[in-house]
Amino acid sequence: MASIVGHCALGATLGKLLLPERRYWPYWVLAAACAFLPDADVIGFKFHVAYASLWGHRGLSHSLLAAAVAATALTGGLHWRRPALMPPLGRLWLLLFLATASHGLLDAMTTGGEGVAFFSPLDTTRYFLGLRPIAVSPIGVKKFVGEWAARVLRSEVQWILLPCALLLVAQYSLRRLRTAPGSR
Repeated sequence: MASIVGHCALGATLGKLLLPERRYWPYWVLAAACAFLPDADVIGFKFHVAYASLWGHRGLSHSLLAAAVAATALTGGLHWRRPALMPPLGRLWLLLFLATASHGLLDAMTTGGEGVAFFSPLDTTRYFLGLRPIAVSPIGVKKFVGEWAARVLRSEVQWILLPCALLLVAQYSLRRLRTAPGSR
């Protein structure tokens, strides 16, 4: 898997890109949490759930269906917020879906593990992408130390954090150009 750093950075970046107004910053944080949410399945290791099972790591929780369910549940649960603080529900749902689904995408770009069951439960086949430049992160905080952690973070800086930063700079630059005097 990619580390919590890479997952959360991509989720927050998606939040800023899809809901750029500063008043929506809590949704950027929620998107970062959604981007990490599928790894809740690692609790299965404590209960001896096989890695390759439907309920195992990178199984159902990493699927597009799970991303849709999470986005729907969270959007539905948030609909009561004051309208001034709520983004459009369709855009919020899209953000939460993409943030949650991004987890599987990043994991499918790593150098290890058993692949991602994107289409679970209908198809439990585990997939990797053709491009797999992200060093796989160890499972567990205690193992995320030393050279392995440094290698993971270096690859995530190159393949996740830098592209996220470039997208945010591009968004900022485009907004500045649109609001500059004489730009209309």
